[in-house]
Amino acid sequence: MILADEVRCLRTLQLFASVDAAKLKLLAFNSERVRYSPGQVLFYQGDVGDAAYVILSGTAEVTVETSFGMVKVATIERNSLIGEISLLGDGTRTATVTALTQLETLRIGKENFLKLMTESPKFMLSVLEVLSSRLTRTTRELAKHKGQYEFA
Repeated sequence: MILADEVRCLRTLQLFASVDAAKLKLLAFNSERVRYSPGQVLFYQGDVGDAAYVILSGTAEVTVETSFGMVKVATIERNSLIGEISLLGDGTRTATVTALTQLETLRIGKENFLKLMTESPKFMLSVLEVLSSRLTRTTRELAKHKGQYEFA
């Protein structure tokens, strides 16, 4: 995939839709393409967050360690962004992400991600919307599993 393709891929993500084309090109240029095999872990819950990942191809699973064991909270596919939560706040990963299939990602370093947030208020608002939606979905998933363990 060439730089123009990576920029087009970023543009397809709602999160990056409002970002200036030149800034997206710079972001893609400063990012790294990383491939994972099925079963390979991108990062573990609790790790220090140093990058966000755009899924270019393949599928991965998001799991959270809870008091009642590992809970799958999402399956992520092409044109998804993961890992950005740890770039904010306390800086640790809130979940473990594992490749289910051959996975190709665009790794966006923390410094570049945060720089884009400070330069683009619309991008910052988009990040907040994504985080809010993800928190709601994860909370529902965990509540569902908690209920299964309490009444089983």
